[in-house]
Amino acid sequence: MAAQAQTSPSGLARQAGLDSTTFNPSKRVSPDGTKLRWPSTESLAKAMRAANIDFAAFAALVIGRTEAKSLRALDLAERTSGPRFALDGQPPAEPAIGLPVFEPGRHQTVRIAGDALQPLYRDGDLLVLDRDAEARPGDRVFVETHKGETGAFEMREVRVQSVRLKGLTADQPDRSMGLGEIRLLQKIVWASQ
Repeated sequence: MAAQAQTSPSGLARQAGLDSTTFNPSKRVSPDGTKLRWPSTESLAKAMRAANIDFAAFAALVIGRTEAKSLRALDLAERTSGPRFALDGQPPAEPAIGLPVFEPGRHQTVRIAGDALQPLYRDGDLLVLDRDAEARPGDRVFVETHKGETGAFEMREVRVQSVRLKGLTADQPDRSMGLGEIRLLQKIVWASQ
């Protein structure tokens, strides 16, 4: 699960709100070394939520399988006159790409085009966005305005009528946007790099 979440077992435990030693090898066997020990179901549920996987994906990991699912990919290099995302938050673009653990109804991908976000994201990197995740200050987010502008930012502050966004590179300016300007704002939960 930690590998799926692109972190260490200690990092996953911290993200799940658990003690950082919860998944240490020393806690996976009894003190005498004769019995395997599992974390509690509550700890596993918290870890699955933090790793963004459901029970079926967890079970597949336990038995050594991964269940690939397809997500539609939006290529930012494509020029379009209309909105890039449908009202349900899904990109109208094809083709689909296969990724493990993500749900097509909840997640979508964006492919980075060009070098405007280097060194953080490079040309061709994929970002997975979560339609249902609450974006909090410090989270990276993908934004599309009603004018068709798109970009990746760090969420700085959420106000009643606006959000403050920090640029991800030195030459990307910080922005303050009214909620009425924003067509889509989704948390970035994974990036291929």
